[in-house]
Amino acid sequence: MESSAEGMRTLWVSLTVLGLTAALQAAVAAWSGSVALLGDALHNAADALTSLPLALAFVLGRRAATRRFTYGFGRAEDLAGVVIVAVIAASSVLAAVTAIDRLTGPRALTHLPAVAVAALIGFAGNEWVARYRIRTGRRIGSAALVADGLHARTDGFASLAVLLGAGGAALGLPLADPIVGLLITVAIAFVLKDAAREVLRRLMDAVDPAVVDRAEAALRAVRGVQDVAELRTRWIGHRLRAEATVVLDGSLTLHAAHHIAVEAEHALLHAVPRLTAALIHADPARTGTEDPHAALAHHRP
Repeated sequence: MESSAEGMRTLWVSLTVLGLTAALQAAVAAWSGSVALLGDALHNAADALTSLPLALAFVLGRRAATRRFTYGFGRAEDLAGVVIVAVIAASSVLAAVTAIDRLTGPRALTHLPAVAVAALIGFAGNEWVARYRIRTGRRIGSAALVADGLHARTDGFASLAVLLGAGGAALGLPLADPIVGLLITVAIAFVLKDAAREVLRRLMDAVDPAVVDRAEAALRAVRGVQDVAELRTRWIGHRLRAEATVVLDGSLTLHAAHHIAVEAEHALLHAVPRLTAALIHADPARTGTEDPHAALAHHRP
């Protein structure tokens, strides 16, 4: 609940900052005729709007698990990541189409100082939002929020590129503005690749191998655990779950084995950040003297 509230706070602050930035840039773009600034304003507006599906995902993630959704609704956050990637792609295509249209029919730019100031404001707003989102996303473990922050960072660099277009126009190069618009589109495509890869990894239950190493070390450090036979971790939204099979002395009583399993669960929860649940299964250690066929015959009805 606390991490979801922190994510919601980050989203609403980002929405406000980027919304004001996009509105200012759109007004200056309409006033000056700068297609590069228009593309930057579109990116900022799209980036602001991506806060809405992510905010909805954070709200859904707070709901308790049900008989149908037994793991809860944290996966809504990963679906929001897919929406964010789609919005990034759509805004990139729209900016490219606008830039190509202006290349085929160049228009004179006016009010170049205002364009330069709007570009600088766009960079400052986007970079601040990018750092805020990425910092919060990494702290609470939200890949979608990190992807949203990367999108804002790209828009910040795109705002700086608008300065190049304005400078070219001031030097008498009318094609500089639409060319910069195309370069912005290419930059967005690179960020789209990184964001899509991160979101796809979450959808495929990928985790950082360092997390698995840390979890295995924590389990092996528990007194009574002889080995870790299996360990699986997965993200559900911005929370981790783990399932592990630990090898124990086969002569232990059920009560003693249960006690070690509980200790292993506590060790995992303390050692792995953002891990909220762990299921521990205990297996008896094999001594090499057991006859598995005899055991099966013993349990066969």
